[in-house]
Amino acid sequence: MILPENVLFALAAAASWGGGDFSGGMGVKAAGGDTKGALRLVIVAHAASLVVLTVLCVTSGSAWPHGAAMIWALAAGAAAGISLTAFYISLSRGAMGASAAVSGVLAAAIPAVVSIATEGAPGALRLAGFALALAAIWVIAAGDSPENAPEDKSAARKTMGLAIVGGLGFGFYFVALRMSNGLGVMEPIALARAASLVTCLVLLVIVSLRGKSSAVLPTPQKRDVEHPVPWLSKAAVGWAMGVALLDTGGNLLLVAATRTGRLDVAAVLASLYPASTILLAAWRLHERPTKRQIAGMVAALVAVVMITI
Repeated sequence: MILPENVLFALAAAASWGGGDFSGGMGVKAAGGDTKGALRLVIVAHAASLVVLTVLCVTSGSAWPHGAAMIWALAAGAAAGISLTAFYISLSRGAMGASAAVSGVLAAAIPAVVSIATEGAPGALRLAGFALALAAIWVIAAGDSPENAPEDKSAARKTMGLAIVGGLGFGFYFVALRMSNGLGVMEPIALARAASLVTCLVLLVIVSLRGKSSAVLPTPQKRDVEHPVPWLSKAAVGWAMGVALLDTGGNLLLVAATRTGRLDVAAVLASLYPASTILLAAWRLHERPTKRQIAGMVAALVAVVMITI
């Protein structure tokens, strides 16, 4: 069976995003695992991708974006900056548990509901495929993974909150990118990157100022002067470049998916990204996915068939 273009693009986006999320989680961990480190990682990654996208847009002779499509692209970028930072922090903590599933389900469900309201309800088989895909996302992401580690109830609640923010932001991002379809393929992603970069820079300034106002100044030590802490470690920069490549690639593939088919199909299938994240984590740590996660991946494949028919 030959898969439709929008299905292929959406599945490729899921694979690319899964790699980007893995790179983001590892990068934030290398950057210290805190909010500042996460913001710095996203800033470096989005600045790198913005430079490349701007060059491509200029050399291709793209027209200057304007109108409602431009506003939607900028709104998508602002949401992406906030949601990616929250999600990468939760990934870096290792024990996402059910919160990772909540993020993936929200990212799929929100645009699916919007698509059904604006484009009409799909057939019964496709609706059943959507339901199975959402269940597969939950089963894949909610189970124990090689990156998981024990966490107390307080930390689990905080991680859940971050994942909810990430899921809501991702869901809005899918919808906003679809609304920016009046632009070219690269233009909405370039605008979104510019908006996310500005958003993260503002957030970094706010977090830094709040930290300075509440912190007790330590006694200066000579080694602090001789060996200043880098803005971002070399390891974190390397992971940031992985984010720049894979996350941007996933975004471009999503735009292609939304332009060759329904938004709900593109969003639900692209939201299967936790599967590739877990597989990469398993490969990195030389551990196999759990039986539950394998069952979820099999269910995801069945859902793809149901959605495609």
